[in-house]
Amino acid sequence: MQLDDLYQEIILDHYKHPRRARAIPDGEALVDEENPTCGDRIKLNARVADGRVADVQIDCAGCAICTASASMMAERAPGMTVGDFRRLSRGFAAMMRGGPELSEDELGDLAALRGVREYPIRVKCATMAWHALDRALDKLGA
Repeated sequence: MQLDDLYQEIILDHYKHPRRARAIPDGEALVDEENPTCGDRIKLNARVADGRVADVQIDCAGCAICTASASMMAERAPGMTVGDFRRLSRGFAAMMRGGPELSEDELGDLAALRGVREYPIRVKCATMAWHALDRALDKLGA
Protein backbone atom coordinates (compact mmCIF):
# COMPACT_ATOMS: atom_id res chain seq x y z
CA MET A 1 0.00 0.00 0.00
CA GLN A 2 1.34 3.42 -0.93
CA LEU A 3 1.52 6.24 1.62
CA ASP A 4 -1.05 8.30 -0.31
CA ASP A 5 -3.47 5.37 -0.21
CA LEU A 6 -2.96 4.95 3.54
CA TYR A 7 -3.54 8.66 4.13
CA GLN A 8 -6.69 8.57 2.01
CA GLU A 9 -7.91 5.59 4.03
CA ILE A 10 -7.27 7.39 7.35
CA ILE A 11 -9.12 10.51 6.19
CA LEU A 12 -12.09 8.48 4.93
CA ASP A 13 -12.25 6.46 8.15
CA HIS A 14 -12.37 9.61 10.30
CA TYR A 15 -14.90 11.16 7.89
CA LYS A 16 -17.23 8.14 7.93
CA HIS A 17 -16.75 7.37 11.63
CA PRO A 18 -15.87 10.62 13.42
CA ARG A 19 -14.56 10.11 16.93
CA ARG A 20 -16.22 11.78 19.92
CA ALA A 21 -19.12 12.86 17.71
CA ARG A 22 -22.63 13.38 18.98
CA ALA A 23 -25.56 15.58 18.10
CA ILE A 24 -25.20 18.89 19.92
CA PRO A 25 -28.49 20.82 19.84
CA ASP A 26 -28.48 24.49 18.87
CA GLY A 27 -27.84 26.57 21.95
CA GLU A 28 -25.93 23.82 23.75
CA ALA A 29 -22.68 24.20 21.83
CA LEU A 30 -19.86 26.01 23.55
CA VAL A 31 -18.63 27.02 20.08
CA ASP A 32 -20.58 27.00 16.82
CA GLU A 33 -18.56 27.90 13.73
CA GLU A 34 -19.42 27.90 10.06
CA ASN A 35 -17.37 28.44 6.93
CA PRO A 36 -19.80 30.16 4.56
CA THR A 37 -17.41 29.68 1.64
CA CYS A 38 -17.88 25.91 1.57
CA GLY A 39 -20.66 25.22 4.08
CA ASP A 40 -18.59 23.39 6.72
CA ARG A 41 -20.03 23.72 10.21
CA ILE A 42 -18.83 22.52 13.58
CA LYS A 43 -20.47 22.63 16.98
CA LEU A 44 -18.15 21.79 19.81
CA ASN A 45 -18.27 21.20 23.53
CA ALA A 46 -15.23 20.78 25.74
CA ARG A 47 -14.38 20.29 29.36
CA VAL A 48 -11.16 21.11 31.22
CA ALA A 49 -10.09 19.61 34.53
CA ASP A 50 -6.84 20.11 36.41
CA GLY A 51 -5.26 22.03 33.51
CA ARG A 52 -5.98 19.26 31.01
CA VAL A 53 -8.48 18.87 28.22
CA ALA A 54 -10.83 16.38 29.85
CA ASP A 55 -13.36 15.95 27.05
CA VAL A 56 -14.17 17.16 23.55
CA GLN A 57 -17.40 16.49 21.72
CA ILE A 58 -18.00 17.46 18.11
CA ASP A 59 -20.99 17.77 15.83
CA CYS A 60 -19.51 18.36 12.39
CA ALA A 61 -21.28 18.75 9.08
CA GLY A 62 -19.04 19.34 6.15
CA CYS A 63 -16.49 17.99 3.75
CA ALA A 64 -14.27 14.99 4.40
CA ILE A 65 -11.28 17.20 5.28
CA CYS A 66 -13.19 19.24 7.86
CA THR A 67 -14.84 16.22 9.48
CA ALA A 68 -11.68 14.11 9.49
CA SER A 69 -9.60 16.91 10.99
CA ALA A 70 -12.25 17.55 13.67
CA SER A 71 -12.36 13.84 14.47
CA MET A 72 -8.57 13.57 14.73
CA MET A 73 -8.45 16.67 16.93
CA ALA A 74 -11.27 15.42 19.20
CA GLU A 75 -9.52 12.07 19.54
CA ARG A 76 -6.13 13.63 20.21
CA ALA A 77 -6.92 16.50 22.63
CA PRO A 78 -8.35 14.71 25.70
CA GLY A 79 -5.64 14.10 28.25
CA MET A 80 -3.35 16.80 26.89
CA THR A 81 -2.49 19.77 29.03
CA VAL A 82 -4.13 22.94 27.74
CA GLY A 83 -0.68 24.35 26.96
CA ASP A 84 0.37 21.26 25.01
CA PHE A 85 -2.87 21.32 23.03
CA ARG A 86 -2.46 25.00 22.20
CA ARG A 87 1.13 24.40 21.04
CA LEU A 88 0.00 21.51 18.83
CA SER A 89 -2.90 23.60 17.51
CA ARG A 90 -0.62 26.52 16.61
CA GLY A 91 1.94 24.18 15.06
CA PHE A 92 -0.70 22.34 13.04
CA ALA A 93 -2.23 25.60 11.76
CA ALA A 94 1.22 26.98 10.86
CA MET A 95 2.17 23.76 9.08
CA MET A 96 -1.07 23.82 7.11
CA ARG A 97 -0.22 27.35 5.96
CA GLY A 98 3.23 26.30 4.75
CA GLY A 99 5.14 26.76 7.99
CA PRO A 100 7.51 24.31 9.67
CA GLU A 101 6.71 20.61 9.57
CA LEU A 102 5.69 18.88 12.77
CA SER A 103 7.31 15.54 13.55
CA GLU A 104 5.57 12.23 12.89
CA ASP A 105 5.28 11.75 16.67
CA GLU A 106 3.56 15.10 17.03
CA LEU A 107 1.23 14.50 14.10
CA GLY A 108 0.14 10.88 14.36
CA ASP A 109 -2.91 10.46 12.07
CA LEU A 110 -2.80 14.21 11.35
CA ALA A 111 0.02 13.48 8.90
CA ALA A 112 -2.72 12.34 6.52
CA LEU A 113 -3.80 15.98 6.20
CA ARG A 114 -0.40 17.28 5.01
CA GLY A 115 -1.54 17.19 1.39
CA VAL A 116 -4.20 19.80 2.11
CA ARG A 117 -1.43 22.43 2.05
CA GLU A 118 -1.35 22.03 -1.73
CA TYR A 119 -4.91 23.41 -1.87
CA PRO A 120 -4.92 26.72 0.04
CA ILE A 121 -8.71 27.08 -0.24
CA ARG A 122 -9.04 23.85 1.82
CA VAL A 123 -6.72 24.88 4.67
CA LYS A 124 -9.68 26.49 6.47
CA CYS A 125 -11.48 23.13 6.25
CA ALA A 126 -8.58 21.41 8.03
CA THR A 127 -8.04 24.06 10.70
CA MET A 128 -11.60 25.13 11.59
CA ALA A 129 -12.09 22.56 14.36
CA TRP A 130 -8.73 23.47 15.89
CA HIS A 131 -9.69 27.14 16.03
CA ALA A 132 -13.06 26.12 17.51
CA LEU A 133 -11.42 24.20 20.36
CA ASP A 134 -9.03 27.08 20.99
CA ARG A 135 -12.07 29.40 21.27
CA ALA A 136 -13.82 26.92 23.58
CA LEU A 137 -10.76 26.81 25.86
CA ASP A 138 -10.78 30.62 25.91
CA LYS A 139 -14.44 30.59 26.93
CA LEU A 140 -13.63 28.10 29.68
CA GLY A 141 -10.85 30.36 30.94
CA ALA A 142 -8.23 27.71 30.26
